[in-house]
Amino acid sequence: MKVMVSDHFCDDLCSSPLPALGIILVTGATGYVGGRLVPELVARGYRVRVLVRARTPGEEARWPGAEVVVGDAADPAALLRAMQGVHAAYYLIHSLLLGSRNVGAVEAMYARNFRQAAEAAGVGRIIYLGGLGDVRTRLSAHLQSRMYVSQELQRGTRVPITVLRAAIIIGSGSASYEIIHHLVKRLPFTLLPRWTRTRCQPIGIRDVIRYLVGVLEKPETAGGSFDIGGTDVLTYEDMMRRLAGILGRRRLFLPTMVDSVRLYAYVAGLLTPVPAPIVRSLMEGLRNDVVCEDDRIRAILPFQPLSYRDAIVEAMSREEQDAVHTRWSDSYPPAHELAIKLHELKHPPRHTATYSILTAASSEKLFRAICGIGGKEGWFHGNWMWRLRGALDSLLMGVGTARGRRSSSSLRVNDVIDFWRVETLAPTRRLLLRAEMKLPGRAWLEFRIEPEQAMNRFTVQAHYDVSSWFGDLYWYAFLPFHKYIFEQLLVQIARRAQAV
Repeated sequence: MKVMVSDHFCDDLCSSPLPALGIILVTGATGYVGGRLVPELVARGYRVRVLVRARTPGEEARWPGAEVVVGDAADPAALLRAMQGVHAAYYLIHSLLLGSRNVGAVEAMYARNFRQAAEAAGVGRIIYLGGLGDVRTRLSAHLQSRMYVSQELQRGTRVPITVLRAAIIIGSGSASYEIIHHLVKRLPFTLLPRWTRTRCQPIGIRDVIRYLVGVLEKPETAGGSFDIGGTDVLTYEDMMRRLAGILGRRRLFLPTMVDSVRLYAYVAGLLTPVPAPIVRSLMEGLRNDVVCEDDRIRAILPFQPLSYRDAIVEAMSREEQDAVHTRWSDSYPPAHELAIKLHELKHPPRHTATYSILTAASSEKLFRAICGIGGKEGWFHGNWMWRLRGALDSLLMGVGTARGRRSSSSLRVNDVIDFWRVETLAPTRRLLLRAEMKLPGRAWLEFRIEPEQAMNRFTVQAHYDVSSWFGDLYWYAFLPFHKYIFEQLLVQIARRAQAV
């Protein structure tokens, strides 16, 4: 199964780089698609500017060679500053998880702000990745919002818009792939509602990036709208059956009259790493056929897209190689990058619990062992307690521990570890995690390594900031478990470090 794949998707692209164009602005670079687009553009010699909503440590390492600016699509002045000197701007902003009542209006406002800023700054063109869907049918809230954005961006006449429309994206780290993959792996049988028989034309992430880069390098695509897809048109039932065949799993697929998307999304949220709100947003779109209606882009960029099988095999290969560069969890929960950081609190956290040991393990080995916690490896001690807390969080439609990790061997700031997110990372010295589970307050988990008498003092500290009696009650209810969990966690990490 292990197939070596190129680090760059566009090495064999049938268009030529045009770095003389000037600055290329990428929005949504902290997300799944944008995070893979930036390094491709940089590798092809472009001057890339990345728009983020908040500064975070490690940006230079994540996007080497790119300029990072701060701004929000809700702030027209910030957008105008970000677009100064820009030739082309990629619009990869999604507000999918704001809910069906708000998503359309918010998406339209963001798109309007973006278009007006681009017009005022004299941007040469906008490139937008939207969704497939027949506008003559009743679309899901997700697909409707994609249409609203496309229409709003195209209202102007001064900046030509290139629209690429895609169905579900298959790739290592994509939400669609992880949902299908985990359902097939975990369920001996699957109940199939009627909407699993609608047609879809999935596309591999590799081909999405090729098209995004290719249209930039083909000026004739400016002002055009193009459908992009893989080589196969399948039903969602077909996709699950084919994946079962690739995995070598015998599975039963049984039709059912139960048709509730809400119910299926909730169950899938419990069985897969992807939380129910994301699953529901994606599943609501399964009621609509999402198939390419024209193939004009194939004549302009004549490369052979991946088949569904090839896209699945490539995704699995990258997982085996621990080479998943971006993941759906990079941008979930929404606005996580705007969350209050530990150092931003006006006052020290209300509750703190500290546990430490002395160890002869080196700081390098200790830190490497710390960075292995969570995901498939677990928490080294008391895993059932972590999983129980994660299951409770999933029941409450939180992120849960099944969210796992992007990589099993490396960490970077903003990476996810189960229901935590890396807030600060100082190699050999400190790792600070911020809780993203459902809580009546804010919580952090801090690991520190400090030299002491020819040894290292290894400390874990739980911080909990709360302003309600219920939050206090929560802290004291779990406090007896902290000593058991954290003291043994320190011991197990130290043992692993010494065994290396």
